[in-house]
Amino acid sequence: MIRSYPRGLSRSKFSSHVTGTLLGALGILLIGLTVGVANLLATDNEKDKQPSKPPSVVTDPKTVGGESNSIIQVANLVYAGTKSSECFSDHFLTRAERESSISTSRRFHTVKLASDEVFHFPLVIMTGEGEFTLLEEERQNLRVYIERGGFLLASAGCSSEDWNRSFRREMQKTFPENSMKQLAMDHMVFHTVNDIPKLEAKHGEPQPIEGIHFGDRLGVLYSQDGLNDTKNSVGCCCCGGNEIVNAEAINVNILVYTLLK
Repeated sequence: MIRSYPRGLSRSKFSSHVTGTLLGALGILLIGLTVGVANLLATDNEKDKQPSKPPSVVTDPKTVGGESNSIIQVANLVYAGTKSSECFSDHFLTRAERESSISTSRRFHTVKLASDEVFHFPLVIMTGEGEFTLLEEERQNLRVYIERGGFLLASAGCSSEDWNRSFRREMQKTFPENSMKQLAMDHMVFHTVNDIPKLEAKHGEPQPIEGIHFGDRLGVLYSQDGLNDTKNSVGCCCCGGNEIVNAEAINVNILVYTLLK
């Protein structure tokens, strides 16, 4: 085999020239790799120094109470201008979630009866003591709310006679065509989640639970003795008045009834 070498170079000199050239190229390659690795490490170090970006958070749709649309919310009414519905336990909301397939907010939302916010809640609660008079705009709003399918759960705090008289008068003014009547214990509202064969009271025989029907739908439920369940309310008691002691189970039924009818 004939080998040709560049003019002026012997075989040994050509071999040395090639070897030197290859070693030089290899050295340049190694230097390039070293610089590349150094730059890469420096870039990584800079990344490590930077604060990590927090993961994206998917928030629920904003609603009146702040919960997602799948959460059932219950309102505690402010009525007669500034009278609040105090001492009504929200403990039944947790029990309703445990005993049924619904999810609840577990806390009441305070809402003015005269505001449009009431129309965002399937169930509103009204309780208290002493005499009161609803404002005309409150009566009108309550009437529209109930006629559109809303539900009012009302309860006299501490079996207050003044509150009882005021509530009955206001219901007559608000719903003159629909009278309040006693609910039989076979009514559906007593047999949704829990079967309630009878009312149990702290003192003696309890007053019957009453309601106002709109067609075949119960829209207002009222307890003169009280469904406040004060044993589960912090800083509240029935203060010598009477109270339905199986109120929590009844209130669970009421909540579920409002979603069925």
